[in-house]
Amino acid sequence: MTFNFLKSSCLRIGPRNDETSASIVSLDGHIISWTREIRYLGIYMVGSTVFRCSLHHAKCDFYRVDNAVFGKV
Repeated sequence: MTFNFLKSSCLRIGPRNDETSASIVSLDGHIISWTREIRYLGIYMVGSTVFRCSLHHAKCDFYRVDNAVFGKV
């Protein structure tokens, strides 16, 4: 099975979410990056002490469509 390292990232959720972590390196030498926010199935998950999802991107998309519809009226 192939693994796409350009589309992959790591996210830490829990009490130690702010700690710096060691890089995860594959056998081929590719490094998986650590991020504060990842997108999975259209939902943006944010690293924090508890599981959280960000609604910022969904709100932006809603208002973009809303403005496009009302701009034509």
